[in-house]
Amino acid sequence: MSKTVYDTRFFMEHYYSANGETIRKTREELRKTKERYISAIVIHEVYRLTLEREGREVAKLRKELLEKDFKVVDVNPEIATTSAEIRHKYNIPLADSVIAATSVALDAKCFTDDSHLKEITELKTMWIS
Repeated sequence: MSKTVYDTRFFMEHYYSANGETIRKTREELRKTKERYISAIVIHEVYRLTLEREGREVAKLRKELLEKDFKVVDVNPEIATTSAEIRHKYNIPLADSVIAATSVALDAKCFTDDSHLKEITELKTMWIS
């Protein structure tokens, strides 16, 4: 499985970690992975968090970079239905269920350390080792 869907938490570590080793590892992960995907909901979350921390101009720039460097997957009927099933089964937040459903639909691993996503048995997750 060479496809990877990145969760918002990956980007928060990539952009805001105080640990240089963590940033080095996130950069390495991005460099070695060819098929990189994000759910459109990740753009929303990264934009909102960046807007709060660094302002609109940085948020806009970051959004443009995400759209350039990742294949953005919109919520389609299949992902919406799978998301609802996952959300119902695991009682997790909407954004997490959409990201999980995106990974399931693409048969891709999900790069996250989110405990909500790690408990989903239908999902293959990984994190910085």
